[in-house]
Order: sequence, then structure tokens, then C-alpha cells
Amino acid sequence: MPRIRHGVVMLAALLVTGCSSGIGAASPAPSPRASAPVSPVASPSLSPSSAPSARPSGSLAERTLAAMSLRDKVAQLFTIVVWGQKAGAASKENEARYGVATPAQVVEKFRPGGVILFDWAGNVSGAGQVAALTTGLREAAARSGEAPLMIGVDQENGLVSRLKSLVTKFPGASEIGETGKTGNARDVARATGEELRDLGISLDFAPVADVNINPRNPVIGPRAYGSDPGKVAAMVGAAVDGFHAAGVASVAKHFPGHGDTSVDSHTGLPVITHSKTQWRKLDAPPFRAAIAHDVDAIMSAHVVMPKLDPSGDPATLSHRILTGLLRQELGFDGVISTDALDMAGVRKKYGDAEVAVRAVLAGADMLLMPPNLPKAYDAVLDAVKSGRISERRIDESALRILRLKEKRGVFGPISTDPGALKSAAHRKVAERVFAAVR
Repeated sequence: MPRIRHGVVMLAALLVTGCSSGIGAASPAPSPRASAPVSPVASPSLSPSSAPSARPSGSLAERTLAAMSLRDKVAQLFTIVVWGQKAGAASKENEARYGVATPAQVVEKFRPGGVILFDWAGNVSGAGQVAALTTGLREAAARSGEAPLMIGVDQENGLVSRLKSLVTKFPGASEIGETGKTGNARDVARATGEELRDLGISLDFAPVADVNINPRNPVIGPRAYGSDPGKVAAMVGAAVDGFHAAGVASVAKHFPGHGDTSVDSHTGLPVITHSKTQWRKLDAPPFRAAIAHDVDAIMSAHVVMPKLDPSGDPATLSHRILTGLLRQELGFDGVISTDALDMAGVRKKYGDAEVAVRAVLAGADMLLMPPNLPKAYDAVLDAVKSGRISERRIDESALRILRLKEKRGVFGPISTDPGALKSAAHRKVAERVFAAVR
């Protein structure tokens, strides 16, 4: 099939992933809202002290931020799920959750920063269909706002493979780890990224950077490269390089580490008792490696580490962990994404509205899959208006997301080539790595 060019220059709207681990089903639909949370009202001009990096004369990301209203800047933080195979096809699920019927209408109404695709949301049935869906969603964003839409997916390969038979079947992380060769991690990530690009997907919520040191772990297991921190770190760094070689953004997950749990954070709230010394030795090395390889984003874990933060809050809502450890100690200045906010692990202690606010206060930039988008959006916007969250803080997160989009070519134009999937070169990579496992 010939490569299809889409010449829309993406100076328009806004990404989502499901449970970052991506194993759980969608949560029950919240009550629909009659009014859209995003309005076209222009924002007041920002003083240099409130937004020092949003100068019209700066980068494309900075110029885009400067043109955005407060409402649109808050919307940029959200990555959501839409239901259906076609951008223009109606879905009762979209009606119930968003008050509009089609995926394109959802994007136009809420102008989110991103959309994440899921098989269980009816987004995946064929290569041509996915390419048409991503194109339609980007075009809807271009019609409705200043910032382009980033489309992501949870394509780890192995246990978590959202695109299933559409793409080349590659080994999962544990199998790649067993080969002992970082080149295999790089090659699989690059081939995976190239196939995502052919479908119009610009971000993969991979690689898993957890060190699977607990054999009873019910949620990580074979999704990790192994149980040795040094070896996992080398594999993670190589995988990040592979995604970048394909021109796709990568997300290392789940910070500060989900490898030593016996509870699934989709259904409960795990507690890990590692001391800070143990954390630096066991959990931190793969994240340090990802940062050293310029990873685009790091996803938080819905786990409690009382010796890192005695508050009892999960890492997703912990300023000590996201800002203190990830930003300050490890020096990461990319996008921090939450794990899916519809998971039980983050909903135990606070309501869905408060969770979104606390995640931003903790240091998160991307709010992934809130179970009730209107409620979460309104809560963050109200927190800014009340002064609980500063507009400068929102600018910081929005600018990080826009810079990621600029860096990975999301401002467009973006071309798709669904006929290029499962190429001979990619099948050869898969065969070679599978053979090395055996």
C-alpha cells in the first residue's frame, strides 16, 4: 500500500494510555456532563514572571503555549481514551462519558493533549483502520485548538500487546533479557517504533524499567527485562535508543519501581518497604539509564514506599518521590506521566477530582486516563483559579508536553503506511531474537 501523506500542519489540539501496565479493563462510565470543560475564551496575557519560557519569539512549543488559553493549557495535561474504530463513528460509551458521540467530537470538545489506543475500546481491528483513526483524530485536533494531538499506545510486546496481530510479533522484555544482548532490546524497540509510526502513533508507553525481584509479583513478571538491576538498566537504555531511532517517543515505567510487589495496583495499593539505600541499589538504576539515554517520559507507579515518603500516598501523588527523587535527585526534566488514574491503587485514599489535583502538585505533567474527565479537568482548573496550583506550574507541564511533541515531529505533517507492517526486515529481527532465547 502506498504511503499516505497527511499535509495538515498540526497546530491543533491534544494523548492517553490506559493503565500504564495496561492490563485492566475500563472503569464504569461516569455521569455525562452537559457542558464542555474547554472553552475558546482567550487567556489573559502572561507576565514574564508567570511564564518566563512562553515567549512568542521562542521555539514552536513556546509559541504554541503563549497562544493557548488557561483552559487549553490545563486540557493539554490530559491523555484520554476514546471509543470506536472510526473518528466519525458514534459510540454509546463516548456519549455516556463525554456527552458527544464520536471520537473526533470528543477531541474537538475537550482538546486533550493526547489519546491512547486500546483494543478493548474498539480502536484496533485492522492496520488501515488504525491509520485512518489516528489521522481523523489529528485532523479533529487541528480544527479545534492550538496544539497537536499526540497518539500513544501500550505496545510493550509479549504480555502487553495492544495491537495484537496487526504488527510483527516480537519477544517480550523477559525473553529479550534472557538473550543477554542489549542490541536485541534496541532492535526490537526500533522495529516496534517503526511500525507504530506507520500507523500514525507517535508514543509508546514502553519500556518497562522495573526490576522484577519478587517472584510473586502479579503485575510485572515477564514484562520486565529481568531481576538484576544492572542488566535491566542496560536493556532499558538500549530500548530507549531503539524507539528514538524510529522517531517515536518512549516512556520508562513505573517509577520509583514496581518490581517488588505482591499486589496488583490495578486492584489494590501495593506497599514496598525498600529503604532509600535499597531503592538506589535495586530500583533506581534502570531509571537512571533511561534518563541518561534521554527518555521522553517516565511513568509513575501507584505504589506506596513509606521509607521514601511516610505520608502513605502512592508515588503518583507524592511530591517527595516525583519532584524530590525523580526531578531533583535523578535530574529528570522530561514529561512525568501518571499511570492510569482509573486504577484502584490511586483511588483508595482520595476522590477522582482530588487525585488529579494532587498528581499535578506532586509533579506529574501528563494525567493518564482519568475515570471522569470532566470532573478531573474542572478540579485542576478550579485549583488554578483558587491559587492552589499556580498558572506557572501548569505552564511548566504544558510546555514539557509540547516540547516532547515538537521533538518527535507531532506538529506534523505525519504520514502513515499501514501496508509496511510486518516487513521482511522486521520479521527477521523477531526470528533472530526468538532464536536467541531458545
